Amino acid sequence: MSSNNHGSGTASAFYGLGFIGAAIYFVSQATGFWMGVLGFLKAIVWPVFMVYELFKFLGI
Repeated sequence: MSSNNHGSGTASAFYGLGFIGAAIYFVSQATGFWMGVLGFLKAIVWPVFMVYELFKFLGI
């Protein structure tokens, strides 16, 4: 059995650090427990927000 794992450690590290930063930001902005849970969920999908804002900025 051969494993051909050609993943990028740099991309994983970037996403991991981004997740931690987004979680801290979104949870710190929360006004209650459920808003904190929503903030944590937003932190999981932070790249979606980043790409959306980039496309909005570029007018695409």
